[in-house]
Amino acid sequence: METKYSIGLDYGTNSVRAVIINVKNGSQVGEGVFHYTHGNSGVLTHSSKPLMARQHPQDYIDGYCEAVTQAVRDAQVSSDFTPDKIIGIGVDTTGSSPMPIDKDATPLALKESFTDNPDAWVWLWKDHTSYEEAEKINTIAGMYRPQFLSKIGGSYSSEWFWAKIWHALRVNPEVFDAAYTWIEIADWIPASLCEVNDADKIKRGICAAGHKALYHQEWNGYPDKEFLEMLDPKMKKLKATLPSKAGENDEIAGHLSSKWAQKMGIPAGIPVAMGAFDAHYGGIGSGIAPGTLIKNIGTSCCDIMVAPLSDHLMDIPGLCGIVPGSVLPGHYGLEAGQSAIGDIFGWFVNVISRGSDKKAVFREIENEAEKIAPGESGLIALDWMNGNRTILVDQRLTGLFVGMTLHTTAAEMYRALVEATAFGARIIAERFEEYGVPVERVINCGGIPYKSTLLMQIYADVFGKTMELSQSHQTAALGSAIAGAVVAGSQDGGYDNYADASKSMTGVLATRYEPNPSAVKIYNQLYPLYKELHDSFGMDQEQRDLSHIMKKLMHIRDSVKGATSK
Repeated sequence: METKYSIGLDYGTNSVRAVIINVKNGSQVGEGVFHYTHGNSGVLTHSSKPLMARQHPQDYIDGYCEAVTQAVRDAQVSSDFTPDKIIGIGVDTTGSSPMPIDKDATPLALKESFTDNPDAWVWLWKDHTSYEEAEKINTIAGMYRPQFLSKIGGSYSSEWFWAKIWHALRVNPEVFDAAYTWIEIADWIPASLCEVNDADKIKRGICAAGHKALYHQEWNGYPDKEFLEMLDPKMKKLKATLPSKAGENDEIAGHLSSKWAQKMGIPAGIPVAMGAFDAHYGGIGSGIAPGTLIKNIGTSCCDIMVAPLSDHLMDIPGLCGIVPGSVLPGHYGLEAGQSAIGDIFGWFVNVISRGSDKKAVFREIENEAEKIAPGESGLIALDWMNGNRTILVDQRLTGLFVGMTLHTTAAEMYRALVEATAFGARIIAERFEEYGVPVERVINCGGIPYKSTLLMQIYADVFGKTMELSQSHQTAALGSAIAGAVVAGSQDGGYDNYADASKSMTGVLATRYEPNPSAVKIYNQLYPLYKELHDSFGMDQEQRDLSHIMKKLMHIRDSVKGATSK
């Protein structure tokens, strides 16, 4: 059979990446990257509003034109590739990243009167300005719609859809009034590729709707008009603009328009899959299956698992939702995560450490940190520099070091931060298992796992489990391309289901990180101390006596130093 190809578009925080994938074996034959031009590396921030993070939708349009064009040019180096062999497109994005649009599906930010108004831009996933609204949603839903909260882990986040829209209404009613509706960029970008010019005709995906917008089939879709009116009478207008059913990612969002096809140099009319969040398609690109935890580790971390719908799962407190069909059809999609991983390490290198060559500084600190034995520093940290996403769901929590002395080094602090992210990850894995979702295998993807042997070995030792690496370094983009191959179907050289596509297009590297028994033993002493700090600072409960923690850290430190000096 003639080899066919699919395009995956991966919209990240700072850039969009396009890959062209051979659907027969999952190999990448072309790649293009477009770095956003608005704001600082694509993100608009404000010194007086430290929780604000916005993006401009023009970067998304310029992004798919330029990145796909680059990828096609790159792929043509391959002897058997020609653009006419492309059969489908998939799109993944950050989320929750909603934006206001008018009736003809035009983002308000693209209109002259709003182009310089950041409240009319995209409210990026890490915009936490709506923390007060999130608290109010939790209070109101807890009183009148507790079932809404039960499906999203018990607490609504300031990172999510309704909190951001309500905050926009409160701080800038002009923007709210001008918008016909609000839409996740995961839904808008596929519609833009297909030139859907009616907001009511845009298909909305179950991934964004179920995990971030309180959508569930048990209450016939999105929240009812009466609930939205409890938030603010103006909010109820949005109910009429939302569909009664959200689509799964084996459905077609539309077909590529002639306009964009011509600009990108690829066939018009090819199917575009329903959009989803990067971590969910990253799970698909990593070969997700029941019992497998996919850790997508980058600036933040998103943990994804699936379980068959026949399992009838309990609601799991602290998770970012248990949503039927959000990852694989016929399965629950379970999402959790940490609000900062790479961002923490970047902060430490760029702000705390000294030196103009930041890459060199990072390499030096990593090398020094690798030489430090578990427990040797006497330090423990909390990894909440950007709040806690799971299991506490509280963006007002902050970071912490315990055990600092006049002898503490930068490398020791850095290692303690890496260990803190590993401890936080273990809490998430234990929450899955506590509620009947076994973590039998861990596959890591994203940018950091391939760059940091220190991080992967610490994760193996803290978890006490083997850490595997996804075969593709671009798993979200690969997952999107797999979605493109699935919606194309076998009749056009693709696949009729994700199981067949995954078997052919995904895999893991030979590199594996096995737990070191001696390190596991030390981390099993440190982890309970982390958990005490985690619970004491993160949960609303009676005050605990933490006076033993510093002395326990010193005891572990001295025993490790004594053992290593022999």
